[in-house]
Amino acid sequence: MDTLLEYSDLKGPADFATDELDQAGLDKISSLLAKYNNRLRNSNVGNAIMNLKSITAILATMSLATLTSALPKLDARAMKNLGIAARQNAAASAAGITDVDILQFALTLENLEGAFYAQGFNQFPDSSFMAIGMSPTDLTNLKSVATTENTHVTFLTTAIAGAGFKPVQPCTYNFGFTTAQAMVATAGTLENIGVSAYLGAAPLVSMPTILTAAAEILTVEARHQSLLRTLNKAAAIPSAFDTPLGVRSVFSLAAPLITSCPSGSMLNVTPFPALQMMAPSAMPMAGSNTTQTLMTAGTRLALAANATGATNCAFTNGGLPGGSVFTPYTGGACTVPQGVSGITYLHLTSSAPAGNVLSDDIVVAGVQVINVS
Repeated sequence: MDTLLEYSDLKGPADFATDELDQAGLDKISSLLAKYNNRLRNSNVGNAIMNLKSITAILATMSLATLTSALPKLDARAMKNLGIAARQNAAASAAGITDVDILQFALTLENLEGAFYAQGFNQFPDSSFMAIGMSPTDLTNLKSVATTENTHVTFLTTAIAGAGFKPVQPCTYNFGFTTAQAMVATAGTLENIGVSAYLGAAPLVSMPTILTAAAEILTVEARHQSLLRTLNKAAAIPSAFDTPLGVRSVFSLAAPLITSCPSGSMLNVTPFPALQMMAPSAMPMAGSNTTQTLMTAGTRLALAANATGATNCAFTNGGLPGGSVFTPYTGGACTVPQGVSGITYLHLTSSAPAGNVLSDDIVVAGVQVINVS
């Protein structure tokens, strides 16, 4: 039987025990898997991911594929976004970014998040969280976030190693929080960044199995995001769309939290020059370019960066045509525009493209994370 996975590979998932299937059921599954063979036959990464996934995920993917022809046609906005994704994918190919690179990028972020929660729960007793108004259920839910982040680390590590590559190792971090409240506030921002990172990396992934695996993590990260927003007394769903963010921008946010990494475990990504907010006065998120103060449209932001050539501010937010709104950067400041809400990413740029698409080549400095009401 010429299939990607042998019967022994299918055994194990608790929700789909193959020992309980009759031969007809096994033949049907083998037939479905055979359709994936040509796509993944020559990929070690695909084998590693597929061997880790439950057979139910494969069947679900096949079911979605059969429904594609019944879906409504994409509107102009969706087609434009697909064009943007295609350009991003072409850029990834030109830069030599592989699916393994994307997995290593994801593991770098998951290692950081796992260490963040471990340090926080080691540093603060349960009573510290209760003192800021959290209920026992709230605390249980927050600790479940840490558990799932560790599961993501294990999954990505196993997938990368199974593909024949050395997974990046956890680094040494400086999160800088001194209170349980500061930890929870920082966690909320980290989870937003995590969602944006997975969304931004999605167009760079070439293999469907890896994209599916990343999507399964992304949806859980989004649940973390909503939980942390609720614990921070913010709107659980601030807008209809989440915000994709490019690899270099995400790493620019993570890098200030990283003190050092084992040899071979620091990503080969150069952060943008740092962007600092001078006014309005805001409480910075420990160790990073992030503020927790709630902004409103029309707020004038005074900014500073060790870079030249900035002419505009780019406010990147989910659901915007092209992904960003550009406003003039004059006198060292710019104004928060209408149409953005929730966590918004701010860069200084050298131009304001007609299509409102933010690309690395026009970024002068970044990234600041602001919260817009």
